[in-house]
Amino acid sequence: MASLLVLFVLVLLFLAFVSVYAKSPPFLTLLSGALVFGLAAGMDFEAVLQAIIAGLGRIFTLFAIVIFSGAVIAMTLQAQGHLERMVADLRAGFPSSWSLSAIAGFLFSIPTTCCITAFMMLAPVIEKLGSARGQQNMLLFLMAAGSVLSYTLVFPTPVVIPLLLGFGADLSALLYDLVAVPLSLALLAGLVLLFRTLSGKKGEGAVIPGPAGIGDRKTSLRAWAPFIVILLSIPISLFVFSLSHEAMIQAIMLAGMATALILAPAEARSAGLAKGTRHAGVIMFDICGAGALGNVILESGFTGAVFPAVSGTLPAVLIPFAFTAIVQAALGSRVATAVVASQVMAGTALAGALGPLPLVLSVAAGVCIVSWLTDPYFWLLHRTTGSTIKEVTLYYTLPLFACGTAVLLVALGLEFMPFPA
Repeated sequence: MASLLVLFVLVLLFLAFVSVYAKSPPFLTLLSGALVFGLAAGMDFEAVLQAIIAGLGRIFTLFAIVIFSGAVIAMTLQAQGHLERMVADLRAGFPSSWSLSAIAGFLFSIPTTCCITAFMMLAPVIEKLGSARGQQNMLLFLMAAGSVLSYTLVFPTPVVIPLLLGFGADLSALLYDLVAVPLSLALLAGLVLLFRTLSGKKGEGAVIPGPAGIGDRKTSLRAWAPFIVILLSIPISLFVFSLSHEAMIQAIMLAGMATALILAPAEARSAGLAKGTRHAGVIMFDICGAGALGNVILESGFTGAVFPAVSGTLPAVLIPFAFTAIVQAALGSRVATAVVASQVMAGTALAGALGPLPLVLSVAAGVCIVSWLTDPYFWLLHRTTGSTIKEVTLYYTLPLFACGTAVLLVALGLEFMPFPA
């Protein structure tokens, strides 16, 4: 047990070093980590390669349609200039620039299936809300935090999907979101108050310039249509077709993509497909690399050797949180962390001992709590805002650390007061 645990920690340190200092692409980093861990754990070369292939294939099967559909939706809307219209529509319900920035990041992160993609698409619009550079940066930090909250907590996102599939077979996706959505929105409201207080300004007066026709209801409806179809497809998939979680997410994302493409003019449709395919390819390689690493760890016997030995040292609900937080600190990628955590822990006695809702929230808290130097979002904010590492840590890492802690406390509370599944 001790040797596998030490090896696991050493491989995570190796991955963090390669990622941060060697600037290796995530897929290559994760693949090399899988090879190193498998061979050092005593697996023969054939077994390691077979485990890598199986892990890659399993994750591609689960995420290919989801990621591709989300990327195409995002790029098709961007090609039509719909983002400005959608943000302007949101302003009717969220007149404060602070709440508008937060809710825009929160909402757009879900259907685009990538919080970083949502940020890159929205940043040019959100920057226009601030009257000075300092305020613009604060709005961008708030938007980033909002996008991470929904991405790590709300179904369906690529972070939550593997967690529900791995741990929540008996947990309804709708029931999960009845807890996760209010929880994430409460945390988002807390962040809005925090950032307004830190800024010392309400930032209510900025006006969002938008393209012609921004007030046209038909134009707004076309912009929101893919998201409306995705939402409507969830109860239809569950109650009409009785689809499983895995099948449902494929169906609703395909419906959203089809809607976006049908409503788009030919030029925007072509641009959305071309850019979306490229963007989805990059994301898929990274996620598949995580699948390879997770499956090699699983096949090495790590799960059976390590988790029973540490089960008596921490309360059960803290073990998945601690494990996930360590993996997140090393890998940086939230989806990669969720994939590895779900694969490694799904078959353990620990997973069976905890309620599915507390277990999913405990892992989600671990995914959220360490957003620092290995996190690509951290460096994107560093470049976009021109802020120092200390400032990004203060306005991005620490708020998300607080949110992760709050989610863990909720998970602890639900474990001692079980929520009916």
